[in-house]
Amino acid sequence: QVRLVESGGGLAQAGGSLRLSCAASGSISSIAAMGWYRQTPGKQRELVATITRAGSTNFADSVKGRFTISRDNAKNTLYLEMNSLKPDDTAVYYCNADYRMVATFLPTLPWGQGTQVTVSS
Repeated sequence: QVRLVESGGGLAQAGGSLRLSCAASGSISSIAAMGWYRQTPGKQRELVATITRAGSTNFADSVKGRFTISRDNAKNTLYLEMNSLKPDDTAVYYCNADYRMVATFLPTLPWGQGTQVTVSS
């Protein structure tokens, strides 16, 4: 199965930017949809953004207007551009893939280690 490895996290100041990458071990061109999640200790993973094979995107209300999701099929990589970062964006960010594309995004791959994003105030 395809393995996803997140990277690009780090420390940023409020108002700053980070770009996260999700590198896939295989082709992502046929994956119906891919998405980014984030999780803080003691909470469920939250779906942050999704992008379909056709390029349609959806964002959680908390990040609309600030985050951009994109995919580069040639590089087998999913990206999350995070701008105007807020302390509330602090979390471990994970990526996943949905091969079904029914109605609600359904992560189907094993969760990786994620990448830590810390935003200072």
